Amino acid sequence: MPGRTPDAFDFLDAAHEMAANGRPTLARLLAEEAAALTTDPEEATRILDDFPGGSLRLKDC
Repeated sequence: MPGRTPDAFDFLDAAHEMAANGRPTLARLLAEEAAALTTDPEEATRILDDFPGGSLRLKDC
C-alpha cells in the first residue's frame, strides 16, 4: 500500500525524536531535509540552528 510523501514537519518531528534519543548526527540529517523542504528561508535557518553542526549532506552524489 503506497504511503504519502513525508513533508518538512515529518522530518522535523523525526529530528526532534532522534535528538531526544541521543542520535545527534541522524537528527542533523533529518533537520537538513526539513530545512530543504521549507519554503521560508528564515524558517529553514531556524530549523538548522536548532540542530548544531555543519552540513552532513553529500554535495557531489
